Amino acid sequence: MSLLERFRSFLSEEEWAFAPHEVPTIAGSPGSPAHPFERRIAYALIGILIGLTGGFGNALISANTTALGGALGLDPVEIAWLPTVYVMTNVSINLLLIKFRQQFGLRPFAIIFLALYVMFTFAHLLVQDFASAVLVRAASGMAGAPLSSLALYYLMQAFPAEWRLRAIVVGIGIPQCATPLARLFSPELLAMSQWRTLYLFELGLATMSLAAVLAFRLPPTVRVKTFERLDFVTFPLFAGSMALFAAVLGLGRIVWWTEAAWTGWALLAAIPMLLAALAIEQGRANPLINTRWLGSADIVRFTVVTVMARIVLSEQTYGAVGLLTVLGQNNDQLITFFLIIFAATVAGVVASAITINVERLTHAVMLAIGLVAVAALFDSHSSSLTRAPQLYVTQAAIAFSAAFFLGPALLFGMTRALKAGTGHIITFLALFGIVNSLGGLGGAALLSSYQVVREKVNSAAIVQDIDPTDPQVQARLALGAAGVTRVVGDPALRQAEGGALLSQVATREANVLAYDDVFRLVALLSGATCAYLAFLLIRRHLRERREAS
Repeated sequence: MSLLERFRSFLSEEEWAFAPHEVPTIAGSPGSPAHPFERRIAYALIGILIGLTGGFGNALISANTTALGGALGLDPVEIAWLPTVYVMTNVSINLLLIKFRQQFGLRPFAIIFLALYVMFTFAHLLVQDFASAVLVRAASGMAGAPLSSLALYYLMQAFPAEWRLRAIVVGIGIPQCATPLARLFSPELLAMSQWRTLYLFELGLATMSLAAVLAFRLPPTVRVKTFERLDFVTFPLFAGSMALFAAVLGLGRIVWWTEAAWTGWALLAAIPMLLAALAIEQGRANPLINTRWLGSADIVRFTVVTVMARIVLSEQTYGAVGLLTVLGQNNDQLITFFLIIFAATVAGVVASAITINVERLTHAVMLAIGLVAVAALFDSHSSSLTRAPQLYVTQAAIAFSAAFFLGPALLFGMTRALKAGTGHIITFLALFGIVNSLGGLGGAALLSSYQVVREKVNSAAIVQDIDPTDPQVQARLALGAAGVTRVVGDPALRQAEGGALLSQVATREANVLAYDDVFRLVALLSGATCAYLAFLLIRRHLRERREAS
């Protein structure tokens, strides 16, 4: 047997005689045979490992941008490209990956892309400059996209058939646990061997995931021919437009929207590319993206609510962490805070899996967003004396809501897609990934931009009220000057230092007030989304009563 034939045999799906009830529901997904208890445990552990590996892919970078920027000599704009370019290449690739596993099977899908992910993660250790860092992160974004699907499939094998919906909820929730874990582990990892330890940790997880997938195969799938020539015309247009939107959302708040000309040119290119892709798909018999179904009322409502949810859930990743950073706290001082966030996230995943009910998915989403509204309202009373312990309860509630929300949101759209036909699954899964990725970037962009604007307004108001002849202001200037007496001998310079210290205090207070404004905005948006969902439920209930009568 030649080397090529051996390689093909290694990647080929194994033969499996499925009972009628064990046949895969749709092409590209594994079958559902009964497994012994020991194998179920193995599948569950592998699913958790792969899910966390996928979650850590971008969480470690996002949590340590300052440390990585200093180590690589990058300015804030350059370091912001690293998490953004990961999303740019990750956001649309599932459109092709779903068709890949439908046509070639799960075995080659799992091994090829996990091996690529290991290879690109190893390449991070060789990064020396900005260009190579961006190139490697972009490649990792594409190679890491299959991990969420693999985690989901392994966890589905770990649960009995009647609990498959709970398996989906757990599978979609596990990657969310990686964000607080990344902040928990980062101080220790950075202390070991600077920034390369972060990538060594990610490489270790990726290698373990590949070994686990090689040791425990998924049951094979039903394969069908899915790729068409027009797919390779539509995909570059659609993926390119999504990548440009992601770049603008990820960098616009840093370079500032009206200051960097390239953001306008990016949007000018992205919109025609998106329209061209949708126009091509509109006329196809077997579209890659089902544009007619995407325009249905249910899916439009689903998209609006999911985008709003992703925006308000950014309250934690941007709002609370940003406030604590302004007040001088970093990852080293927030270990307990992120431990509580992690525990609340796990609790949200478990609670969502236990309580999931396909007849009441909207209720679960409304509950999650309502909790965010209440928590954000409490956070809006923060001051310069606020520290992490004062945010434990509210941030735990938001972490719980973020994990609790994802499962019902995914199942809501998936049930609509299955009712419309299995061919709509590709479109929905692509939509769900895009809405979550771009919604997360958009949420951070909106909240951070609003915080900057409010900081300027608050700073102007504070400075306007500072009167140099006020005795309290004079006492504060004298106190600041007295603090540098030992190192500054010139009285005029001491007075200037006192003024600079007072200016720093004013800036800090303006930032705190701006974050309070951000929390109020989140509470308002959450409340409005919750009210909209309540309106939809009431309208549906009245319609059902009319039909019954």
